[in-house]
Amino acid sequence: MAEQRPACTEQVYHVTRKDLPLSCPLPDMPAWNAHPRVYLPLEDKGEVRCPYCGALFLLKDEAS
Repeated sequence: MAEQRPACTEQVYHVTRKDLPLSCPLPDMPAWNAHPRVYLPLEDKGEVRCPYCGALFLLKDEAS
């Protein structure tokens, strides 16, 4: 079983297109101890902030 990351504990998350569609908390985070799962529109601007916890998600170029 894969280890789960703590939910909503970081301020900035770097994600790639492989992580799309993007939700907060991320799929490998336990949602039961966080806020309700919400899907975030990241593709348009390359960054989005979660309306619940304020975490910033940045779309990282996979080549870098």
